[in-house]
Amino acid sequence: MRIHDLDPENRPRERFLVHGASSLSPAELLALILRSGTKNLNIIDTCNELIAMYSLEQLADLPLSELQKIKGIGQAKAMQIAAIFELNKRIHFRRNELKKIQSAADVFEYMTGRIPDETKEHLFVLHLNTKNRVIRHENVSVGTLNASLIHPREVFKSAIRESAHSIILVHNHPSGDVEPSNADRQVTGILKQAGSILQIELLDHVIVGKEKWFSFREHSLLT
Repeated sequence: MRIHDLDPENRPRERFLVHGASSLSPAELLALILRSGTKNLNIIDTCNELIAMYSLEQLADLPLSELQKIKGIGQAKAMQIAAIFELNKRIHFRRNELKKIQSAADVFEYMTGRIPDETKEHLFVLHLNTKNRVIRHENVSVGTLNASLIHPREVFKSAIRESAHSIILVHNHPSGDVEPSNADRQVTGILKQAGSILQIELLDHVIVGKEKWFSFREHSLLT
């Protein structure tokens, strides 16, 4: 059935105008943007199939080639979908510019969407000013944390350049288990000592997973 064959009160465009965007399902919202379907499949059915197969969260990271495997999604529509999620990421980043960090939850929110490949471990350093606002973040290492590979010089070099008042370490565990390893604890201890010497305080080390985090400070492990 084509969208134009639906009763007017059931069409996404009309419901949007009368009841607002919140009245539409994710598939209907996506259909409004993509606009047209194929001869045998309307765009709402196409979007329902797309979301059922991948979920909204997965759609945000799918390459164009994967999106185009769905019948009715060509290169142009795949680019539209990718553009939607890219804009959403940029809005999130803009809202978090100069974000004030008051807890590990704030760190988790700040890092959402900023890890380029969550199948690998990344070590980030957040540079903070005297008001605990993030003035810059830097990815200083990719791969499993190891005290023999993580040199304080690499961690604090950009902090010195940015005149950071303090720093927060952040790294991800691709497994989703955010409990710190012995190597995580060893690296944190070394960098805590280095920060004390340089008078750039290590405020926290936060390990992030998909939906949860672990804070060294909140677990009293930064003594």
